Parts: sequence; C-alpha cells; structure tokens
Amino acid sequence: MSIVIIGNGMAGSRLVTEIRARDRQVPVTVFGAERQQPYNRILLSNVLAGTAAPDQISLVDPAWYGRNDVDARLGVEVVSVDRAARVVHASDGTAVPYDTLVLATGSTAFVPPIPGTEGGLPAGAVAFRTLEDCREILAAADGARRAVVVGGGLLGIEAARGLAGRGLEVTVVHLAGHLMERQLDPGAGRVLARTLGRLGIRARLDVTVSALHVEGERVAGVGLATGERLDADVVVLACGVRPETALARAAGLEVDRGVVVDGTLRSVTDPAVRAIGECSQHDGTVYGLVAPAWEQATVLADLLTGADDRARFTGARQITRLKAASVDLVAMGETHHGDDDPEVEVLSFTDPSRGTYKKVAIRDDRVIGAILLGETSTAGTLTQLYDRSAPAPSDRLSLFFPGMEGAATADSPLRMPDAATVCHCNNVSKGQIRACWEKGARTADEVAEGTRASTGCGGCRDALEGIVAWLGEQDAVPAG
Repeated sequence: MSIVIIGNGMAGSRLVTEIRARDRQVPVTVFGAERQQPYNRILLSNVLAGTAAPDQISLVDPAWYGRNDVDARLGVEVVSVDRAARVVHASDGTAVPYDTLVLATGSTAFVPPIPGTEGGLPAGAVAFRTLEDCREILAAADGARRAVVVGGGLLGIEAARGLAGRGLEVTVVHLAGHLMERQLDPGAGRVLARTLGRLGIRARLDVTVSALHVEGERVAGVGLATGERLDADVVVLACGVRPETALARAAGLEVDRGVVVDGTLRSVTDPAVRAIGECSQHDGTVYGLVAPAWEQATVLADLLTGADDRARFTGARQITRLKAASVDLVAMGETHHGDDDPEVEVLSFTDPSRGTYKKVAIRDDRVIGAILLGETSTAGTLTQLYDRSAPAPSDRLSLFFPGMEGAATADSPLRMPDAATVCHCNNVSKGQIRACWEKGARTADEVAEGTRASTGCGGCRDALEGIVAWLGEQDAVPAG
C-alpha cells in the first residue's frame, strides 16, 4: 500500500511522523506547498515579536525525511487528483500513484474584497497566515512607526502583540463589538481591550474597513466606513481563514465547509481518500485548532498502519490558549451564557485594573464553559472538569482561586491523577510524563522530546516543569 499526503503543515507533518512511528516500510510521499520544513504555526506570533527565530519553531529536522525513507516534495503543489486512476498530478510535472490519498491542505487566509486589494495586496500590507507572511511583516515593520491590524480575533491579537513588542504603535480594527467574540463574552473582551491598551495597542470596535489607502504602490493606511482614515506604515490582515478545499471540490469529493469525512477520517465520497485537519469536516464541525488535528493524525496513523483497526475520531472539545507577554488567556466551551439562563449557573470575577477576568458556566453540576484572562492558575482544574464532564466542586470559588478547598485536583502534581491530561495539544497525561521520567528523562526538555508535551501552543510548559521538578523531589526522598 502506498500513501500520498497532500499538505505538510501541522496536520500533514504529524501524520507522516505518526505513520513512521508505527510502520517503517509503507511507502509515504508528502507534498508541501511551502518550501521550508514544517513549522509550528501556533508560535508565529513569537517570531513576529522577536522572542523566537524561525528555525526554533520547526517541527521536523531537515534530515528526518531521508533517515526515515519519506519522499518529501517540499515547494511542490498538487494541481489535480485523478480519483479514477488514483494518481495525483504535481506542479513540477510529476504524477504519483496512490492507494490511499490523505488531504491535509489546511486553510488559507481570508482577504475581504475591499477597495485597494483588487490587484493583490500592495507592499506593506500582508495577510498573516504563514512563516513567509511573518517574514514579509517583519520586513515591512523594519523602520516603521505605525501599524494597523484588521481583525481582532485570536490571530489578530497575536499579530498586534508581536508588532507592539517591536515598538510600533498598533491599532486593531474589528468588525464586532468586542475582541475575540468567538471565544470571549463582552465582559472578557472589554478587559482584554484594556490590557492591550496598557501595552500600547488601541482597539477600534464595531467598525468596518472600507478601503486600503495606497501611495506610490505602498500601503499608507486604511479607510473606515465612518469616513475616518488611520495612517499606517504596515497593515496586517487577520480576517479569519477558510478551509482549503479547491482540490477536493475539483476532484468531485463532497465538500460542505470542509471535506466531509466519517469517524475513520474517510471521505464519504471515496473510500480511498481521507482528510484531516482544518480542511476536513467531521460531524458538521471544522476544527481550527491544533489539538483536534493532531488527534486526527494519530487516529488515521493507527488505521492506515493497522496498529489499531478500531481507532475512531469521535470529535474533540476545543480549548483556546493565548499566551504572550502580559496576555494570558484560556477559553473553552460555552462562554456566552449570562445570568438570564435559569438552567446555567454562571460564576464570574473581574478585576480590570489587573487585567483579570474569570468566568465559569455550569449546567447539571458540570463545567460547560470557562474563561480565564490574566490570571490562569486554575486552568488545569477547569480543563480537566470540562474535558471529562466531571462533577464541579461544591466550593465553587476553588475554580477561580488556587489553594482553596478542592482547587488543587488538577494543578498540584501531588494530587493530579496519572490519567489527567497535562498537554491538550498532544493529549499527554501526567502518567505518560511519569513513565518518560522512569525511562530516564530528567529535564523538561528531555520529557518534551520523549512525549511531545509542551511542543504545541506551549501553554502547559509551566505545568510540565512543575511535574518534572516534583518527580525529582520524590526521587530524592530516601525510602523508608
């Protein structure tokens, strides 16, 4: 059996490594439209802020493909799929046959059709999605003074924080009434805007960008529907993404928002085609976060190699994490409930002066949603309760403030059960970290290399280091 994977991003590259971890012999070919090795897209904002270099966010060592007998076609796009002949045709003129085809084409940045973009984006205006986009933004920001970020979602906030960290005056222009409206309620959005304001980032809300102003073939600012003009040396478009499904549509596969797949990640149109990551749609949901994509890669690797013929993707709970200098945020589940819903218990705590906002929604004694902004020390507890639909503690305040009765269940290494998930991006439990320690790993870096814990968004790094430190202390305690 030969496997061809189209897409070498976070989903496709993970599938390649998961397949090789199970089967060293099956022929694998992977096409990647980008020329560089696969990288951690979550950490692009760190590159933008200057806290990480591009080579520090790589996912696969350049020599890995050769050592593992993987045919990697980097910088080569697949232009068509002949499903009848089971052959893919590439931009370099080659044709590669397959027994199983996997679509991992991800998403593309959405550029709204506003005046000034008809012939493409002018110099100094960049749609933020890839490492190359990041390089273009950095080049445009060199010597610049003012930047406008169009879009106040997760990616827009990360871009704004990165540019502000480089000393630019940044304005975020957002269509909705508060920032990150998909993850946050209005109260949290207001606190986030206040926090960003202290970092030199201004937020303009409930406004529409009506034009890009161009002078001498270079962007000079944006026009608003109110008639105002915001001058800018750099304009970053972070207006959301769209699943990249053009190839699938042209091949005649069923596509809704994404390529429609079943629990085995198989296309409902063609049993020889699978799809994972942001281009796929399972049970009506397109997942835009890395943890579900990596879970899908694990399930599919089990199925394709025969490691576990019963493996199924049954859906995933999405947890959003934003961790940048002076901005720490965790959001999960149903966050928009208010006090007017008699079936939902809503707890909240706000301290705008410290940039703190906490909210938990509980139904039938189960956590169904939560927001932690600014102070996130109980994130582990809330995540475990949400993930497992476990009963909430009777002392509800323990969900907000560590150290109170019941609060240490998931945040203290001592009380955390081995089954508790520490790294949600890679689905790594405390028990797996302990097992890696018992095999000889003695530092957080060694455990991360052995388990992949903390190699996704990096939000669990403190927890990982805490567990490793605790294991070291236990190891040092003499028996008896």
